[in-house]
Amino acid sequence: MLVKTFGSAVYGVEAITITVEVSVNNQGQNYYIVGLPDNAVKESLQRVESAIKSNHYFMPRTKLVVNLAPADIKKTGTAFDLPIAIGTLGATEQIENPERLSEYVIMGELSLDGEIRPIKGALPIAIQARKEGFKGLIVPKQNAREAAMVNNLNVYAVEHIREVIEFFKDEKSIEPTIVNTREEFANAQSDFEIDFCDVKGQENIKRALEIAAAGGHNAILIGPPGAGKTMLAKRLPTILPPLSLQEALETTKIHSVAGKLPENATLICKRPFRSPHHTISDVALVGGGSIPQPGEISLAHNGVLFLDELPEFKRQVLEVMRQPMEERKVTISRARVALDFPASFMLIASMNPCPCGYFNHPEKECTCPPGAVQKYLNKISGPLLDRIDLHVEVTPVPFNELSSAQQYEKSIHIRERVVKAREIQAERYKDNEGVYANAQMSSKQLKEICVITTAGQNLLKVAMEKLNLSARAYDRILKVSRTIADLSASADIKPEHLAEAIQYRSLDREGWGA
Repeated sequence: MLVKTFGSAVYGVEAITITVEVSVNNQGQNYYIVGLPDNAVKESLQRVESAIKSNHYFMPRTKLVVNLAPADIKKTGTAFDLPIAIGTLGATEQIENPERLSEYVIMGELSLDGEIRPIKGALPIAIQARKEGFKGLIVPKQNAREAAMVNNLNVYAVEHIREVIEFFKDEKSIEPTIVNTREEFANAQSDFEIDFCDVKGQENIKRALEIAAAGGHNAILIGPPGAGKTMLAKRLPTILPPLSLQEALETTKIHSVAGKLPENATLICKRPFRSPHHTISDVALVGGGSIPQPGEISLAHNGVLFLDELPEFKRQVLEVMRQPMEERKVTISRARVALDFPASFMLIASMNPCPCGYFNHPEKECTCPPGAVQKYLNKISGPLLDRIDLHVEVTPVPFNELSSAQQYEKSIHIRERVVKAREIQAERYKDNEGVYANAQMSSKQLKEICVITTAGQNLLKVAMEKLNLSARAYDRILKVSRTIADLSASADIKPEHLAEAIQYRSLDREGWGA
């Protein structure tokens, strides 16, 4: 007898429905799985047989063929265990009315006693199931809330294969999992454990990060050990604009595919903050592998990628970021498949000014030999620095500020100013698809939008000559000054906006660190 059940395979951040065809006949005795299965899928028959027998059902002793269609797409992972098991029970007539099986997408990994273990990618699977008009989706209990974010689809949470069998035999009803996505999303958006008001002093650094958040600019913090670079960077998500529901769904899909969502999670409601160690490989950073998976830059999509001690990262690892930073996506190409992972992130980096860490320190003396500072900086390539808009020098906090009882500004108040600036930019770029902040401005848009007065041009000319700024600093200064003007709700870029933007180009000064 031939029975069809339906599962789903995840490719990139999208899902493809897979038809699981199970045929049992008397002309042979072997079990076969066909349709480009990997080893994990091939091994599923051992788990399926043990789970079926453990629950007092029988496994056929005749020929059993499982076909995973379309057969030209590679099938990976253990999530096909459950649809294969249910299809086998239907094909051996241990489940009556097997035509009901075709109304549901069924996914789950089986243990040897029939327990159902969690899977990856439940959210994109649910989205695809709704798109194709399935009546419901049966998933492990740990993934049910994640899948239930998709409305107009019944999501059934199961913990054991017995529940699924009894459900299809009409011996037990399972209530669909219901999640109020919008309510949970609204409640969790501003629930942060850290806040900018915890940071003593460093008002100039807070201002620089406010500008970075308002314009979507990449930034690098340069300063001695213990000056607060990491502490400040970790608080950046608290002042970024809240995620929209669409952005939250995109971000959650990526984390779901990568298996990074905690059990019983729903939407990711806050902007992600990823901080990989400097020993990370290029594949782990941008994504890839024999079965392509999203890397750290995709996991930071719609959020912040923080690279602490930037010069300590391998140069090859940093260079692979250059194209994704421009295109806001990364393409992983393999012989059989090419997958796109989104990678629209803000890069925040930090570094010591020299190997010993005390170059330009107000109190401690630098012990590095001549030329060591420039050599240390040269570990970061010019093209990568070209994509970083703000270079911020961080100095140690003096004792009187550390011991002060002064109340500092909270993140929520800074965020309000950032949101207003982003609203101005949203209106400005409403006709430009893919551009939502000043940092994404093209060269053509730069000429149209960043028009400066004669006084501003003179100021910029003097600054470039006096500070020996490089040519690549020119466009960055204009973009940052446009953001500063937006924060001031100014339609024009004024000389004071340019003056503030100029101070954020430390590393472009000729002879810096010499």
